[in-house]
Amino acid sequence: MFDFGISGYQPHWLHDRGAIAAAHGRRSAALAGQTLHQVWLVWDLDDDEWFPDCPVLLAFDDDQVEINHQKFDDLSVTFNQIDPAQPVVWPTSDGFSLAWRAEPLPTLAALPGQQLDHVELLEWVGGTMADGSLAIRFIFTSAQLTVYNALDENGLQFDPPGQGWLQHPLAG
Repeated sequence: MFDFGISGYQPHWLHDRGAIAAAHGRRSAALAGQTLHQVWLVWDLDDDEWFPDCPVLLAFDDDQVEINHQKFDDLSVTFNQIDPAQPVVWPTSDGFSLAWRAEPLPTLAALPGQQLDHVELLEWVGGTMADGSLAIRFIFTSAQLTVYNALDENGLQFDPPGQGWLQHPLAG
């Protein structure tokens, strides 16, 4: 199993909305009311930019949720597997120099300290080859963050979902 060069990380790839809701709905819903402390991204030190192939980490009071996308429809959601204090050693010969960074993008800086209201699973039905692709949306007191599939890597969105996204609340 490819671990993205992250010690202890064992992604669990799912691609069906029902399977993801069954596997992660209760635990994701239990995050409601918790405070977000940090958002971690893997940073490409050579190019000084986000390396979106690696998971996005959201550290709350009691849990850290780790979200990753690959291919057109694979989504992995794990909890408390990754220690961002540990190095990232990309396991191929590509020679990437990578490290975890907390809130390295200006749009992420406003999120820590906010309380999570709820979590939604978004499903793309926009009539494109990406139909069925899933995203996870975190709605905070005065902000939101969606981690979506940007065609074989993670993407981040800070606005409400547009047309083409069906919203499915994750319930406990």
